[in-house]
This record gives sequence, structure tokens and C-alpha cells, in this order.
Amino acid sequence: QVQLVESGGGLVQAGGSLRLSCAASGRFFGSYGMGWFRQTPGKEREFVSAINWSGSTTYYADSVKGRFTISRDNAKNTLYLQMNALKFEDTAVYYCATRRVGSTKPREDYEYDYWGQGTQVTVSS
Repeated sequence: QVQLVESGGGLVQAGGSLRLSCAASGRFFGSYGMGWFRQTPGKEREFVSAINWSGSTTYYADSVKGRFTISRDNAKNTLYLQMNALKFEDTAVYYCATRRVGSTKPREDYEYDYWGQGTQVTVSS
């Protein structure tokens, strides 16, 4: 069992920055990949970014590439998402999730088994 708690969301003007955090507990954090997804009402959950267990490999959706940076601190059991140059269309609830061991598709939400409760990010235009 893994518990994930996101924080750092809020209201920001377009062009601004936010840093999301995801604190994990319940399983050895350094043994699995992690990801960030987002969702807006009426839309399917969307892949944002993913990172492997060591942090050496990262993945980004085209819509956030160059603006968002995913990272992790295994000593602190924490995943991060630095979001810069935020746009109105980045408004969503952001979720962190743990990737199944052996997963080969980091962009697919069905490859993730534990999810946080989400944190709201609202970008005003």
C-alpha cells in the first residue's frame, strides 16, 4: 500500500510558476517510477510527465515540454513538478501516481497503480 499526498497547487497568473510536491509513504520510494497527470471537468485524465526510479529518465507531454520539469528526491520520498510559464490551459487538478513495476508505457494512466487525491492548479489569463 502506498499513500500519496500532493501539495503546492493554487491560483497563479498566466506566465507565473508553481511547484507541486507529492509526498509518498508506505513502500520503498526509490523502487518505482512516478508520474504526473492532470484532469479538467468533462475531459479524460491527461499525461503530463513521468520519471523513472532513479530520476535519470524523464518523459513529458508535448504541451508542457520546455516549461515543466519533473524531479524526485528519494531521500525525502518526494516527487516534484516545477511548472513555469504557466498558461490558462494548464488549469486542472494535478495528480501524482506510482508506476507499476515492470511498466513500459509511462504515458499511459493504466500503468499506474496508486494515486494521490489531487491538487488544483488554476491559471488566470
